[in-house]
Amino acid sequence: KLSSSEEMEETFRKKYKRQRPEQNDLCPPKKIIDDYDCDDSDVKIEHEDFLAYRSTYDRLFFTDYNIITYKSTAYEEFWKFLKKYMDFQKRLGVIKPVNLGLEARSPYCSSLSKIGIDISKTFDKCHLISFTVYKDVSSFISLLPPQDRSDKTRVGVKHVKLFRYVLLLFVDFLQKEKFKKLQKLRRFQADLPIAAHRNEVLQLLADNQIVILAGDTGCGKSTQIPQYLLQAGFQYIACTQPRRIACISLCKRVAHETLNEYQSEVGYQIRFEKRKSKHTRILFLTEGLLLRQVTEDPSLSTYKVIVLDEVHERHLHGDFLLGVVKCLVQKRKDVKIILMSATINIQLFQEYFRDQAPVVKVPGRLYPIDLKYFPVTLEEKRAKTEKLNPAPYVRILQLIDKEYPSAERGDLLVFLSGLNEINTVADACKEYAQSTQKWIILMLHSTLSITEQDKVFDYPPEGVRKCILSTNIAETSVTIDGVRFVVDSGKVKEMSYDATFRMQRLKEFWISRASAEQRKGRAGRTGPGVCYRLFSEKEYNEFSPYTTPEILRVPLDSVILQMISMGLPDARKFPFIESPPVDAIENALASLKEQEALDEDESLTPMGEMLSRLPVDVSIGKMLINGTIFHQIDIILILSAALSVQSPLTNRAYRDNECREARKDLESNQGDPLTLIKCFTEWLSLKSDPDFNSKKWCKRRGLEEQRFYEIIKLQYQFKNLLKSGDMLQTETEDLSSLSSAERSMRHGQVRHLHYLKREYHRSGVQKRAKLEMDYVNFGDEEEERESKTIDIGDVEFRLRHDSSQVQALLDRCSLSSFKDVAILKIILSTGLYPQVALADEHNQYKIGHDVFYHTRKKPFTVLHPMGVFANTPEILQLSDADVVMSGTSKSRHPVSNRHQLLIYLSLLETTKPYLMTTMRVPALQTLLLFSSSVDTNSDCSRLVFDEWIEVRMAEADWGMRYLARAVHLRTKWRSLLQLKLNEIKPTIQNAEKASIGQNKLEAELHKGLIQFYHQEEGFYSIKRLLAADLKIIYTLCPELNVKENPFKLDYETSPNEIKGGVQLAPYFTYNCLFDESALAQEPVTWHCLVCDGDITVTPLEKLAHMAFCGEPIAANEEVKEDNDPNKKSYYCPTCKMDLRLSLKDIIRHRKSHEEVTHRERTEVTHRENGSDTQRERK
Repeated sequence: KLSSSEEMEETFRKKYKRQRPEQNDLCPPKKIIDDYDCDDSDVKIEHEDFLAYRSTYDRLFFTDYNIITYKSTAYEEFWKFLKKYMDFQKRLGVIKPVNLGLEARSPYCSSLSKIGIDISKTFDKCHLISFTVYKDVSSFISLLPPQDRSDKTRVGVKHVKLFRYVLLLFVDFLQKEKFKKLQKLRRFQADLPIAAHRNEVLQLLADNQIVILAGDTGCGKSTQIPQYLLQAGFQYIACTQPRRIACISLCKRVAHETLNEYQSEVGYQIRFEKRKSKHTRILFLTEGLLLRQVTEDPSLSTYKVIVLDEVHERHLHGDFLLGVVKCLVQKRKDVKIILMSATINIQLFQEYFRDQAPVVKVPGRLYPIDLKYFPVTLEEKRAKTEKLNPAPYVRILQLIDKEYPSAERGDLLVFLSGLNEINTVADACKEYAQSTQKWIILMLHSTLSITEQDKVFDYPPEGVRKCILSTNIAETSVTIDGVRFVVDSGKVKEMSYDATFRMQRLKEFWISRASAEQRKGRAGRTGPGVCYRLFSEKEYNEFSPYTTPEILRVPLDSVILQMISMGLPDARKFPFIESPPVDAIENALASLKEQEALDEDESLTPMGEMLSRLPVDVSIGKMLINGTIFHQIDIILILSAALSVQSPLTNRAYRDNECREARKDLESNQGDPLTLIKCFTEWLSLKSDPDFNSKKWCKRRGLEEQRFYEIIKLQYQFKNLLKSGDMLQTETEDLSSLSSAERSMRHGQVRHLHYLKREYHRSGVQKRAKLEMDYVNFGDEEEERESKTIDIGDVEFRLRHDSSQVQALLDRCSLSSFKDVAILKIILSTGLYPQVALADEHNQYKIGHDVFYHTRKKPFTVLHPMGVFANTPEILQLSDADVVMSGTSKSRHPVSNRHQLLIYLSLLETTKPYLMTTMRVPALQTLLLFSSSVDTNSDCSRLVFDEWIEVRMAEADWGMRYLARAVHLRTKWRSLLQLKLNEIKPTIQNAEKASIGQNKLEAELHKGLIQFYHQEEGFYSIKRLLAADLKIIYTLCPELNVKENPFKLDYETSPNEIKGGVQLAPYFTYNCLFDESALAQEPVTWHCLVCDGDITVTPLEKLAHMAFCGEPIAANEEVKEDNDPNKKSYYCPTCKMDLRLSLKDIIRHRKSHEEVTHRERTEVTHRENGSDTQRERK
C-alpha cells in the first residue's frame, strides 16, 4: 500500500541507490544513445510496437523487484491502461516530446540551480505524478539485446521513455484511486455509530478495569474498538472471537483500515495457523486458544488489554473465559477488559462483576425493516405427514414476486432448523423456481461442501433472486450481501448433553427473542428490508429472552480437566457467570476418574497431566498417548485428527448412489474409523502425483477435500504437542537422500508455490461469480471455475510435503497386516471405552430392518445411516458356523467364540438415538482389557462386566485362562504406561536401565495383546443385565480368607463389603456372584497343560497358577529382571521349568507346591476313612 508520495520517493531512492548513475537519467552516455536512438525522433510509436516487444518490456520493468510484478493483477491492468492511453493520444493527435517533461523530475539537474530550487520553468502534467524511477534510460538500454537499426519498431530510447512515462501515469492513477478509497473509508468510519462514543469508551476504560459495550448489530464495535485502543496508546491488545473465520476476516479488515495489510502490527492466531510477529500490537484469536495460553501463563502477562467479543453467544469457552477474567482482574490491576456484545443481558453481567463494570450502549446502524407476522395455521401444520409443511415458504416467494418488481434487487434468506427441513423446503421451492424462472434455490449448512456453501455469495442474473435456505449459521457467523428479505421459522436445533445417558441430543426448539432480533437484522444490513415471521406476535413474546448458555447443555470433562490443570483446587467453586448443574460437574469428575485422568483425591494423574496439554477430548488424548507407547504414532495422529474434525463425508456421500458406488472400495468392514483411514491414505497416494486432480476425485465420492487438509494440519499440531510434552522425540529432516538435481527441483517447486500463495493472498477474497439458471450443467461450470482459481489448500500441502515425504507418510500409515489392524483397534478402544454397545438378542431375526444395540445407560439405540454398518448390517451377524447349536434351533443367547461389541465415538439423539462412528471389536477380549469392574463367581465360569454385561463360559477353565491372561496384560500395560510418563520428568534415575526394561516390556506387551485379541478358544454366551438382575446376582457376603494377592500385585486384597467376595485388583472382584453349583469352591485335581502336571487346587489357586505358569516373574518386576543380582536360576521339578527367582521367591514357590501336596494327602485320608469333610466345608 502506498501511503504518500514522499514515502514512496524515499523508498525508491533507497531501493535504487546502488544502481543510480551520477548523470542525469535523461543524459545517458552518448555511445549507448547513439547505438539505440539513431534517427528515431521521427519514428511514430504505435501501441502494437509495445505489444511486439512485450516480453522485453516485461524483463525491463516488471521483475520481482519492481513496484508492479509480472503476472500480477496490476500488471494485467497496466497493459489495458497502456492501450487506452495510446488510443486516446492517437485520437487527439498529440505527440509527446522526446523528453516527455521528465527532465524537471531529476533531482540532479535543476532549472533554478542558482537559488537551489528544483522547479521547472514550464508546467507539465508529469509534475503531478507522485512517483519517479531513478534508474536512468541508459541502464534500461544496456539490458537490451542487439537490435537491427533498420527496424523502425525496435526498442529505442524514445520507446523506453514513453513506456516509463505511461507506467508512472498508471502508478499515479492507482495511488489516486487508493487515496479516494481511503477518503471514502475514513468517511465510512466517521459515520459509524460507535465513532460518537469513542472518547466515552476510552475515558471509562482509563477509570475502570472492566467496561461493557452493548452495541447493536452494525455499529462497528468489532472493527473500531481495537483501532481506538491502538490510537490511544494501548499496546498488546487481544481480541477474542468465538469462530476462526471471524478472527481472519476481522484481522484483514482492521489491517486494511489501519494501512497494515503488508505489515504485522495487526495479526491473528487460530487453531491451524497464525500470522503474527514480535511487532504485532492487535491480535485476533479464538476463545479456546486464549484459554490454552492461560494454562501456560495464568496471568496472561503478554496482554495489556483483553477484548472479549460476542459474549452474548454464551459459548462454553466464552463462559469459562469470563470466569478466568474475573479472577485475573483481582490478580493484575494493570490489565483492562472490554466485554462486547449485541444483545447482552446487561443486568446479569453487571451483577457478575459486582457493579464495577460501567456500560456503554451504542445503537446499531440498520436500515428500516418492515416486520410482518405470518403464523402457520393448524390446517397447514396438519396438511402434511412430514414434520414440516413447505407451503408457507413457497407462499412467501409468490408474495415477493407479486409485490416487488423483479428489476428491484434483493435476495431472500430463510432460517430453518436443520438439514432435513432445508431439503424439504428446497424440493418445493425448486419446483416453483423452475416454473417461474425468477429464483435460484441455494442451501447453506455445515455438512455441505465448501464449494456448495460458497455459492451463496455469488450473484444471480438480472431479474432473478437468490433464495438461501440456511440454519442459524447465517445468524451471526456468515454475512451475505444483497439480502433484502428474511423468513424466520422461529425454530432452531440445539445440541444438549444428557450426562445420565452420556448422550447428546439434537432437538428442535423455539428460538430466543435475542436470536429473533438477530435474524431480523439480516434484512437491513445494506438497505431497507422486510422480515416475515412464521409465528405470531404472541408466540414471540413468550420466547425466552436469551439463548440457553452452552455450558448448561454440553459435557464438561475437558473444561473440568483444564480447570484442575490451571491449579484450581476445587472445580465446583469456579466462578461461572451461570453455574452448571451440580450433577453435570460430578458426572464430569467421575468420568475423568474412570478415564484415569484424576485420582480419588481429584488430583491430576500423570495421564491427566498429559491430557491437559492436548486441546482435544479426553478420549482422543488417551489414544494419542497410547499411540506413542505402541509406536503407532503416525496412524494414530491421523485417526485422532480425523475424529476431531468434521467428517469428510458430505451430505451426498450416502444419498447419491453414484458416490456410494465410487466409494465402495474405500469402505472397511471393521467400521467407520478404519474407513476414514482408507479414504485418507487413498487420497494421500493420489497427492503424490502433482498433476492429479484430487479435488475432483473427492467430489465424485462424496468427500470434502478441505477436511483432509484440516486432518493434515491437525495431526502436525498434535505431533508438536506430544513433542513439547517429551512424549515424542524431535525429528530432523533428512535431505541427504536427495540428489543435487532433486534438491534443485524441489527448491524451484517451493519457490513457485510461494509465488502462488502470495498471489492468492494478494488477490484477496475470490471474486463473486454469476449463478446460472441451468441446474443440469451447473456442476461442470463449477469445476471449470475451480480449475481457474488457486487451490490454497493444495499449495500449502505441497509446500510442506514433496513426493518423497508423501510416500513416507503413506508407508507409515498403511495397515499391511491383521496385527496392525488389531493394535489400532486396541488403541482406539483405550480412548473410547466405556462407549460400547451390545447387540439386541433379537437382531438375528431383523435382517433388512432396524437392528437395535444397547449401551450401559441407553437401550435400543440404532446405527446412524451415514455409517458402514448401517448399510452392511450382515457384517455384525453371527453365521450358523459360528454358533453352537442347541437342539434344532438357536438358543436365545447363542453360544459362540465370535461375539462382537460396537465401540462408538458418540451417542446422538435426533429422531432416534444413533450410534456415531462405530467399530466392531471382539466382545470378551475387549471387556476383559478395558472394563473398570470385573466380577466373577468362584470358578470364573460366570463374569459380569461394569455391572451390565454378563458372560457365561461353556467351560470354566477357559474363563480362568482369559481372565488370568487379561490381568497379566493389564498389569504390564500399567507398568509400561507409568514408565513412559515418567520419561517427561528430569529426576528419573537409572534412565539407561529403565529404557532397556521398557523396550522389552513394550515388545512383550505388543505381542501379548495381539495374541490375546485374536484368541478364539472357548465358547461363551453374552447378554445384557437388567436392573432386576443386579438385585439377585451378588452374594453380598465378603470373602475373608484371602490374605495374599494370588496375582502378586501391589494391590492389597480386601473384602468387598457391597457386592461380596474379595477385591483382588482395583477392577477385579472375585467370588462375588452366586454359584449355581454347590461344589464350585471345592478343591479338584487339575492337569495344567503348560507345565504338564496334575495338581489339586481350589478355583482361586488354579486362577493364580494360570496367571503365572510359564511366566518367570511378576509383570511389575520384569523391568529389573536382567540386572537384579539377588536373583538366580532355579529349576522347579514340579513345574519342570527353569526360573529366575530370588531366594525369597524360591521358598515361596516351593511352599506353594508343599501346600498342594499336603492337601492332596489330606483328601486321600479323608476319603479312606469315609470322612464327611466335603459336607463340613460346604
